[in-house]
Amino acid sequence: NISSKRTIRQQDPFWQMFGLAPRNRVEGSLGSGVIVRADGVIVTNNHVIEGGTDITVSLSDRREFQAKVLLADTRTDLAILKIDVPAGEKLPVMAIADRSDIEVGDLVLAIGDPFGVGQTVTNGIISAKNRTANPDGDAGAYIQTDAAINPGNSGGALVSMDGDLIGVNSFIYSQSGQSSGIGFAIPAAVVRRVVETAMNGGQTVVRPWFGARLQSVTPEIAKTMGLATPSGALVADVWPGGAASKAGVKQGDVVTSVDGEAVVDAAALNYAIGNHRPGETVRVAVRRDKAEHPLTMQAEAAPAVPARDEKVIAGRNPFQGATVVNLSPAVAEEVGIDPFGRAGVLVTKTAAGVAQQLGVQPGDIIRAVNGRDIKSVTDLSSAVVAPAPVWQVTIERNGHQLTATFRT
Repeated sequence: NISSKRTIRQQDPFWQMFGLAPRNRVEGSLGSGVIVRADGVIVTNNHVIEGGTDITVSLSDRREFQAKVLLADTRTDLAILKIDVPAGEKLPVMAIADRSDIEVGDLVLAIGDPFGVGQTVTNGIISAKNRTANPDGDAGAYIQTDAAINPGNSGGALVSMDGDLIGVNSFIYSQSGQSSGIGFAIPAAVVRRVVETAMNGGQTVVRPWFGARLQSVTPEIAKTMGLATPSGALVADVWPGGAASKAGVKQGDVVTSVDGEAVVDAAALNYAIGNHRPGETVRVAVRRDKAEHPLTMQAEAAPAVPARDEKVIAGRNPFQGATVVNLSPAVAEEVGIDPFGRAGVLVTKTAAGVAQQLGVQPGDIIRAVNGRDIKSVTDLSSAVVAPAPVWQVTIERNGHQLTATFRT
């Protein structure tokens, strides 16, 4: 069992009427975890411990330990924790499966601590593999199971009949909030990458980037291109000098397989590439001019060009208190947005200040200030250095352009 507590600063209008300071409220969350190293390294879901300042791990023998976070990765929703066990003691470990030969119909066990009642085991089968939440995005490729998974099971183990960890239970599909037989687990290959990164001292997981804008093949696209089935990832654009470009991938190609495994959609391709380590060789097959072409590419991280140039905006202007960075493929991959848009400046967070008061949000892309195009942090700094009675700003939010005028 893993419990996490975080303090929320609560603005209460009733207390403010009497001039009293905001009160602090403590929120808690419960989840499960898996011991993957005998010295006390534990895997769980990031959402179980996110924002927590007090994380407690309870073992099945009821001993409790305070845990520290070695790595927390929001994109995979995995976190690696470490507890200090008594000298000379080796905790029991669940081995991470080193093969991905699981099949639909295989028997599995879901082990966790639902509702905090204690260690609980449920059984079921693998209902589907490579299940994606967004076929055109980078939402991962989950293992779907009908083993009962309930609140508190998050971060627990999905186990094969060989006793190996094949996945970490992450979320369920339910209209009631209780198990309805549709649960999703993060595959072992992803878990292994995150654990390796944490053990090597990394704070972020570096994922190779295919280097192209992708679109899942629809029945209409398949018919137009003469494909027998609507599967694969259509290359809509190629990043100059990126991994795909170097390998010979061209606009209009359909990627059909990676390392011999069929590519179902764009998300499956991103997942397959992202599971490699930078520098590894990847075998890719593309369909071009009604023929299959085998290609070889080197797995590479998304380029951080232009450099981040992170800055907190100061002064009396609409972006005061906002932290901004230059938009690059690396930054776009980090936050999960399309890197093929034109250059711009991304808001990564906001603190107390004008930006927060005006509703500027993390993820906003600043496009223009007082009629001046903003293509870099340097452009933004120059545009807001001098005070102005009126500010007209244009930002891009969730693919939509928003223009507003403010007076200061």
